[in-house]
Amino acid sequence: MKTFGFAALEAGAELKPFEFDLGPLGDHQVDVKVEHCGICYSDVSMLHNHWGLTKYPFVPGHEIIGIVESTGAHVSRLKPGQRVGIGWSSGSCNTCEMCMTGNHHLCASNVPTVMGPYGGFSERVRAQAEWVFPLPENLDASMAGPLMCGGITVFSPMLEFGVKPTHRVGVIGIGGLGHLAIKFLHAWGCEVTAFSSHPEKETEARQFGAHHLVRSVDHDSLAKLANSFDYIISTVNTTLDCDWNTYLNALRPKGKLVMVGAVLEPMQVSMFTLLLGQKVVAASPTGSPATMSCMLDFASRHNILPKVESFPFAKVNEAIEILRQGKMHYRAVLSN
Repeated sequence: MKTFGFAALEAGAELKPFEFDLGPLGDHQVDVKVEHCGICYSDVSMLHNHWGLTKYPFVPGHEIIGIVESTGAHVSRLKPGQRVGIGWSSGSCNTCEMCMTGNHHLCASNVPTVMGPYGGFSERVRAQAEWVFPLPENLDASMAGPLMCGGITVFSPMLEFGVKPTHRVGVIGIGGLGHLAIKFLHAWGCEVTAFSSHPEKETEARQFGAHHLVRSVDHDSLAKLANSFDYIISTVNTTLDCDWNTYLNALRPKGKLVMVGAVLEPMQVSMFTLLLGQKVVAASPTGSPATMSCMLDFASRHNILPKVESFPFAKVNEAIEILRQGKMHYRAVLSN
């Protein structure tokens, strides 16, 4: 099946109209007509091949909301006309140990949506049915796209690492990921502290659900928070002005510092800070199909949606540049 999208032909190139053929629909696959697609910073990283994984022509887009057009012969869970979402993954082997234990997102054969073969900056996308999720009716389809990557990225470690409603939790960064983390954690019942180098974000951070705001560049304020948090989630993708050990010191014994931002530089951490407090530094990618469904259900129950700026697909390059410069007001969504 021929379709159209916006593709870069080389690293960092402008996205231009691009025609491609999806080929025959597999028995376990679903074709989805794209209505909306979020722009994640991972799309920018892939566009510029920052991770050394990109294949060109490259069609970005993995925060997809659309309508099921057709289903494979063995697909019974989804029907044409149904509104659904697709995130970072569009396929997995479904037979390996990871898949068989419900950890499909950790499958060695996991297929990223933007590499299998083309992403959501297009008319339609194709994915395995296991990675296509019905969108709850009360979630605004024009805003829900970023839940499919940004939302699951901050929600999944809450389950994986045992965050409790009684926990005191810190969120580093009030951006595209961070504001969603604050919303989810607040609805979860946690006492939430936001760390940001931008004090002007305090009003919005409190609107998202943060109980406290601490300037991340104020070393004295950070030092006073020693032994305060059960869990800190870092949503930034750059190194910090302060030492990571400052945040490790802010954790209580057995506390966890969880990284969900793709920081490319090595982290310097103190072994004795970890050892004496039995603390953990961990990382988390997106999440399994079961966790994705749980996240969407929780978001529906608490009406959790990202704060977005909307753009027509024709202005995709303009939107990407705003995001690349760090000027996007939380998340961007493209609409057909």
